[in-house]
Amino acid sequence: MIIFLYGEDTFRSRAKLNELKEKFIREVDPSGNSLMVVDGGAATMERISEAAGPSSLFSRKRMVIIENLFSSKSQVIFEQALDYFRKKEGGKIKDDNIVIFWDSISKEEKLTKAKNELFKFLAKQKFSAAFDPLSNTEAMAWAKKEIEKKGASAGREAIATLTSLLGSDLWFVSSEIEKIINYKAAQKLSLGAKDGNLTIETKDILNLVRGQFDENIFALTDAISNKNKALAMKLFEEQTEAGLTDFYLLSMITRQFRVLLQIRQALDSGLTQRKIINLLKLHPYVVQKGINQTRNFSLDLLKNIFSRLAEIDYLMKTGEGDVKTLLSMMIVQL
Repeated sequence: MIIFLYGEDTFRSRAKLNELKEKFIREVDPSGNSLMVVDGGAATMERISEAAGPSSLFSRKRMVIIENLFSSKSQVIFEQALDYFRKKEGGKIKDDNIVIFWDSISKEEKLTKAKNELFKFLAKQKFSAAFDPLSNTEAMAWAKKEIEKKGASAGREAIATLTSLLGSDLWFVSSEIEKIINYKAAQKLSLGAKDGNLTIETKDILNLVRGQFDENIFALTDAISNKNKALAMKLFEEQTEAGLTDFYLLSMITRQFRVLLQIRQALDSGLTQRKIINLLKLHPYVVQKGINQTRNFSLDLLKNIFSRLAEIDYLMKTGEGDVKTLLSMMIVQL
């Protein structure tokens, strides 16, 4: 059996992957010894076929999870994997192992990967599921269920406020929900109340949630777009002095420039603000701010900035560069 879980919404795809793993351990192998995870981005085809190949007479059915295969730099491995798994699907390689491909693929990458023959093959599988970002309405419904699952409740206004601030990044939304519920529980305990449900109100969200639409990030990108390098450097230094981690700061700046790049492309294609909101599934506030900012950016400049941010991210993760220094250099050189 081949299962393909992919898309930008890694929170829901991870949840599905964990559900499948737990079911396998519960029903097939309580020890978990027959569950294997392969780093697809770095693995060779030999490693993949060894993991996914037929079990021996003395081993049980295996679950093999191949993560982020489409991040591999090798085109050859896509061709080899396509040939191998076509044979497996056609019965030429006989086994009853469960092979799960899990990939984090953005909207932009999805358009590119759609031309990949291996991607086409996996996407056509019976158990293939794409996890795209939720719309505003879908995000509200999801947040309501998540709050209730954690033993609390919230009205429509409170949920709308939460998702307006946080967007469709469910990792962020989930962690903020956890934080709010813990706060409410502690507040209740301090008042001596023991019974009754925890109710999240709009004021709780406004007091506790730091939205992804952080005005400081908008101010920083505004300064960059206006080529006010002195102000951009001042705002950048204020963010670092406030104690923000390298990862958080870089991810927020990268997210904002990804949004600006998407909006610039949409505007250049003649789309209206309403159509951009529906197409990109972004909050209206973000789109309006983004449209104002993109007036000072050409598409080529935004692509260049986004490419440089991706390079900084790589250097950070490989330990080859300091984020603060690299970002400072990027701002000065623009």
